[in-house]
Amino acid sequence: MLVDYHIHTFRCGHAVGTVEEVVAAARRKGLKEIGFSEHLPMYWLPEEKRNPEFSMPWPDLEIHISEVRQARAANPDLSIKLGIEADYIPGHEEDLRKILSSLPLDYVLGSVHFLGEWAFDDPDRIEEYKNHNIQDLYRRYFHHVRQAAMTGLFDILSHPDLIKKFGFRPDGPITDLYRETVLVMKEHDVCADVNTAGWRYPCAELYPSPEFLKLCLEHGVPVTLGSDAHKPEQVGEGLDRAADLLKEIGFRQVATFSQRKRTMIDL
Repeated sequence: MLVDYHIHTFRCGHAVGTVEEVVAAARRKGLKEIGFSEHLPMYWLPEEKRNPEFSMPWPDLEIHISEVRQARAANPDLSIKLGIEADYIPGHEEDLRKILSSLPLDYVLGSVHFLGEWAFDDPDRIEEYKNHNIQDLYRRYFHHVRQAAMTGLFDILSHPDLIKKFGFRPDGPITDLYRETVLVMKEHDVCADVNTAGWRYPCAELYPSPEFLKLCLEHGVPVTLGSDAHKPEQVGEGLDRAADLLKEIGFRQVATFSQRKRTMIDL
């Protein structure tokens, strides 16, 4: 069975579509289980510094939760999960822990979108790549991903090799970086988000890469599926292709979540 656990709505400030429109799109695609994982407000910044284009404001969070609950009630034949996508920011772990524990979530996606103050996946800030050694940048990024895994805050790590989004690649192999990261994910029992959005960007590759996924299989790191949809028509996009690739690598199951508990189901 295919699931789509990485879906956004207009409330995040950089997507379009309502909860109802996403549900309708999921039905058209024949999906039986979806999860809303809206961007958590930028909890680590004072209110005046939060970018409304990066995540929802705090008042919208309760509204969004209510909308997802209403969608569940209106669609009893469709499994609708409430997730959240939370940025990992070193030094703010306890702030995030308190927030997450107060929310009625089925799962938490942990993401690394920031290196310092640089939102490295923002197309408007792509010029900043010129100021960095790409090999060093990858080492720094994956160090953050491993730190995120170690916190125990997250059920799933989103697009674990997002740093490749705009096609900047190190000259040499990075297998050791991948393996070190996968081993930490295994040790802390964190799932990988197999995210089809990478096929929509210059890197033109699934997040994470097939090499990373082979290491996940080798070391027993579970995976789940997500389209990272930012408009209704992207819901479910690429999931069949991703599932075929997972089967080719050797995966036979994907993770699903309910009330922060993981269950594996057949692909």
